[in-house]
Parts: sequence; structure tokens; C-alpha cells
Amino acid sequence: MADWTEKYRPTTLTELRGNNKARDQLQEWAQTWDDHHEAVILHGSPGVGKTSGAHALAADMGWSTIELNASDQRTKAEIERVAGSAAMNQSLTGGGRQLVIVDEADNIHGNADRGGTRAITSLVKRAKQPIVLIANEFYEMSNALRNATQEIEFRDVSARSIVPVLRDIARKESIDFESDALEAIAEQNSGDLRGAIHDLQAATEAGGKLTESMVVTADRDRTEGIFQLLDAVLKDEDAQGALEFSYSVDETPDDMINWIEDNLPAVYTSDELPPAYRNLSAADRWLGRVRATQNYSFWRYASDTMTAGVAAARAEPKGGWTRFSPPSYWSKLGRTRSARSNRDYVAQQIATSSHVSMATARKAIVPYLETMIHHCKPRELTVAVAAQYELEAEHVALITGSGKSTKKVESIVEDAAQLRAPDGDENADDPPTASQENTDNNDDSTSTETDVATAPADESADDDDEQQTGLDDFL
Repeated sequence: MADWTEKYRPTTLTELRGNNKARDQLQEWAQTWDDHHEAVILHGSPGVGKTSGAHALAADMGWSTIELNASDQRTKAEIERVAGSAAMNQSLTGGGRQLVIVDEADNIHGNADRGGTRAITSLVKRAKQPIVLIANEFYEMSNALRNATQEIEFRDVSARSIVPVLRDIARKESIDFESDALEAIAEQNSGDLRGAIHDLQAATEAGGKLTESMVVTADRDRTEGIFQLLDAVLKDEDAQGALEFSYSVDETPDDMINWIEDNLPAVYTSDELPPAYRNLSAADRWLGRVRATQNYSFWRYASDTMTAGVAAARAEPKGGWTRFSPPSYWSKLGRTRSARSNRDYVAQQIATSSHVSMATARKAIVPYLETMIHHCKPRELTVAVAAQYELEAEHVALITGSGKSTKKVESIVEDAAQLRAPDGDENADDPPTASQENTDNNDDSTSTETDVATAPADESADDDDEQQTGLDDFL
């Protein structure tokens, strides 16, 4: 059976439901693009029509499209190759425009590295074709990228706007339905139109009549908190009760699983833990499918397994009071965010330069570099590494184990920048080498290369030999 979200995707902006203001802003952006030449960021919750709006806009404007989505490799090189080549084309077949769509633009660093983010920022500033960036979290994007673009917010689609869409689809699919059933699906999905369509399709796969009793409702009572959920799942309720209680908690399954996992050992016995963790593992696999497919209807299976499944692993209700703690995963991410970002940047730079994968760079090359230039010794090799991979102070500090604010690291970064300078103007800013000093008194400039190549060994040459310890092999 075809995916109904694709089968009934809006083909024009007039078919886009629930975001009239955003729709009008998007249309105005496109119609005035020749005047401002700015990219636009469409941001909002998953399933509210951002990507559909971009494709519908292209259809209305008669523009062809090229899309870079989450399944693609979004390294700096790949972005410049795919999106960059399209965005920089000034004239296309028939003289029309081409809309470049970059999906999940707020998550590029998660797929590759900061080089990808910089490539996008550079691209939107130079593009000769319109670019639409799709993002869930606007403020997860860099300031430079936000400042270089326009932004349009897509708000959650109200249940009142979702119901007509579900009604139209049900009629086209010849589904006999109760209006209350459609309203229950709309309310259950809380602004996610795509999720509501997925739920409608799932509920009617067997055909026949769709009734309200066939819809698993999930009315959210925002007064219930995560600590009450932990009591219900880990201590008080049976499997059915834990599942039903989760409906009243305003937490996503991604957050719930972290809370349950970290607090499980504080309550369960050694015999209860293995089956409980097996169910958590199954829930995590469902969440992985959500991330891979963006199909949020899988959330229900993850929620079932992490609540009812974990509660079923408990032999009996637990008494007493337990001090529940926030997930350690969150604090660990906060503490290591900078280090992880720097590590990924170094690995990507090495991977790009050496034509290997990031995994190979991280596991097979970085450890050797850390040993070779520990504490910035030998200095010349450290400078060469920093120049080769375009490393900044924080990256040099990471590999060498030195403080990034030390004068030693700062001077290495400065020398590395000078070492890269010949790319723009050959030997423009480089200090003279020993061989060049030996030829300064030679008046015949045309023979300088020959003189350098045949210069006899002397004290300057000895100095060069000392500087080349391990350096020739690296370069």
C-alpha cells in the first residue's frame, strides 16, 4: 500500500492546510526572490508541512527542484558538489529557476561536521538560485546562517485543520468513517498532520468502517509529570495501567526512555532488570526507525514497549519513596558537546584530506597523530599537521593534549596559517629558508632554482636536516 502522506502530498500551495500565514510568506519570498536573492529557512515541528510547502511552491512557480535530505552524506565536499553546483548555476534549461531544498538543515553537524554548516552558510551567500532550508529547531542553527537568510515559522496544525484533510483522504480511499474517529486522530496527533495521516492509514489498513473505538486515544493532561510516570511504570501500575498513564504525560518517547533507563536500577531487582532492559532495547529500536524514516506513528510502539513492557518485567508493585534523577545522558552531552564537536571536525578534515571515512580517520589516524605530536613536540611536525588539516587552537589542543589558550598552541596556529599562505601567493609571506639565504647574493635570479638545488652542504643545510625530522614523510 502506498504511503498516504506521499500519495496526498499537496501539489500547490493552495492545498497546504493549517499554515496560511506561512504559506503567504513563502509565496511572497519566491515572487520577490529576484529582488533580494536570499535563502529562506522554514522551521517548525515535524509533520506540519515544511517540506511539502517547499515542493508545492516549486510546482506553483514552475521551478525544478533538487533536494539534499537526511539520508544523504552532508559533508562540506558533498554539499558543494550537489547543492552547490545547482545553486551556482545561473542559466538552466529553458531559462527557469531551480529550487534547492536542504532538509534537516539544523542537523547537518550530526551527519558530518561543522564544515557542512560552513559550506551551507557560504552557499546561501553566493547562490544564484533560490534555496529553502528545512529545520525543526531554528535556534539550533548557527548565528551566521540565521543572519544570512530569511525565516518563516510553520506552526503546529490545529485539530480543526487536520480533520478536513483526514475526511478528504478517507472519502478518496472509500473508507466508511465516524466523524468522532477522525476528530480523535486529529486530537491525538497534537499538531502533527503527517502523523495524523499515518495513523489514519494504520487504523484503516484492514478496510471496513472506522469507528472511534478503533482509535487509541492519547489525550494529554499536562499536569502529570515525568516523576509520576516513573512511579507508575517502575513501582505502582501493571502493564496496562503504565501504558494508559503515559498518555497523560507531556514527554516525547525520546525523553521518556532516558528517564526510565537511568532510574530503572534504583527500583528493580537483579532478576527484574534483564527483561526490563530487553524491552527498553526494543523501544530504542523503534525510536531508531522514527529517526531513520521520520514516521512518527512508530512512536506508539516505542511508548508501548518502554512503559507496558518495563512494567510487565516487574514481579510485584514496589513500595516506599525513591529519589529519581534526571538522565545522566543529558548532562554528559552538555559537558562533552564542545569536545565532541572538535573531535568530529578533526576527523572530518583528516577524512577529506586522506580520502578515508570519518570512522577510519577517528580510529586509525587520530591516535597516531596524538602520539606523534604529544604536547606539540616536535613543533615543526605539529605546525605541518595543523596546516594540512586547517586546525584551529581548540583542535590542536585536542590532538596534542595541550591547553588551547597557551601561547605555544597559538603560535603553532599562526605558523600553520603562514604555511598555508602559498596557496594564494607563492612564498608571499613565508620566511626565507636556509637555502634561499644562501642564494641572496646571487645576482642572476634565473639561476636561483638551480643554485638552491645544487647548494653544497653547510651549516644551514645541517639546520634543515634537523627541521625535517619526520616531516618529509608526513608532507
